[in-house]
Amino acid sequence: MPHPSWNESYASGQLPWDTGQPEPLLVEFVTSSEVKPGPTLEIGAGTGTNAIWLAERGFDVLGVDVSPLAVERAQAKINGRALRCRFTALDILATPPSEGPFQFVFDRGCFHVFDEPGERQQFAARVAAALVPGGWWLSLIGSTEGPPREVGPPRRSAHEVTLAIEPALEIVELRSVEFREHGAKAWFCLSRRRTMPAQPSINRFSVDR
Repeated sequence: MPHPSWNESYASGQLPWDTGQPEPLLVEFVTSSEVKPGPTLEIGAGTGTNAIWLAERGFDVLGVDVSPLAVERAQAKINGRALRCRFTALDILATPPSEGPFQFVFDRGCFHVFDEPGERQQFAARVAAALVPGGWWLSLIGSTEGPPREVGPPRRSAHEVTLAIEPALEIVELRSVEFREHGAKAWFCLSRRRTMPAQPSINRFSVDR
């Protein structure tokens, strides 16, 4: 991960992204969509709030995070409950998850921490490789929309998001939403693992004659 001190952030308690409540956009999506309980991966699971919420609803969840301290806290939250939920420390760019494939991948603000376009493309490719054909990836990404701000999640344009994801996955939905606890604009980006490669761009309509 490009951030040098994720573990230090958890040790110091400087965790503006950790609200202790499941992400409302995830809750809305799961309760109103065709994603059904099954093998699930959360990347950047932090202290496990979202992963545990999914497991309580029947999902079989692997939560990964680059911070071992976050993983320890997530494991402690399970507290002996019989949930299909486990956590492991993992740098997703360096190492693929040991389990899979998954039918659903979720990340809230992990994809957007990577400043280099190549790293974002690698992240998307790693997600695609972890999904079953037709499997879903929901990513919540800091947006360049909204007023200037000095703090809050990294900002990525729709163009940057598309350039990273489209080669590996089909973007099904990209819309403007908000990280509600921050009041910061975000992208709701829902993608699906391709069952066929993306076709080349063309300059004009091709007409069968």
